[in-house]
Amino acid sequence: MDVFSAFVLAVLTAVGGGTFRDMILDVPVFWLTDSVTLWLAIAGGLLAFFFHKVVDAFRPLRWADAMGLALFAVTGAAKTANLGHSPLIVVIMGIMTASAGGILRDVVAQRDSLLMQEEIYATAALGGASVYAALHFGGFPESWAFSAGMLAGFLLRGGALVFGWSLPKARP
Repeated sequence: MDVFSAFVLAVLTAVGGGTFRDMILDVPVFWLTDSVTLWLAIAGGLLAFFFHKVVDAFRPLRWADAMGLALFAVTGAAKTANLGHSPLIVVIMGIMTASAGGILRDVVAQRDSLLMQEEIYATAALGGASVYAALHFGGFPESWAFSAGMLAGFLLRGGALVFGWSLPKARP
C-alpha cells in the first residue's frame, strides 16, 4: 500500500459513516463545512503509514477506537434525534455513523470486515445508540442520554476486548 492508499483508507474510515448518514437524512454532509475531521484523518493516515509497526503494536489504540465507536454512535444518534426522527431511525443512524466507515475501508482494502467476525463491534454501537435513544425519548436531559449512551457503547466494546465477548453463531 502506498501513502496515497493509506490516506484514502484513513479518510474513508473517518468520514464514511457520517457521510452516509447525512446523505440518507438529506442534510449537508458534515465535513463539507468543518474540514477539521478531514485534516485529522489525513494526519492519522500519514502517522499509520510511516509508523505502522508502532501503531500495530500499540494496544491502547484499541481502547481509543472503543471510545471513538461509542462517541460516533451516540453523536450520530443525537444528530438524527435532533432532526425529529423516530427512535428506530435514531438507533440505525447511530450504528451507521459508528461502523459504516470501517466497513467501507475493509471493502476497499479487500479485507474481511470486522462487522462479519464474532467480535462485538457494531453491537456495541447498537447498545450505545439504543441507550441514548431510550433516554432521549424518555424525556431525560440530553447530557444524561449522551453520557449514558457513550458509557454503554464503551463498556460493551471494552467487555469484548477484555473478556472476549461475542455473539452466538448459528449452528449448521
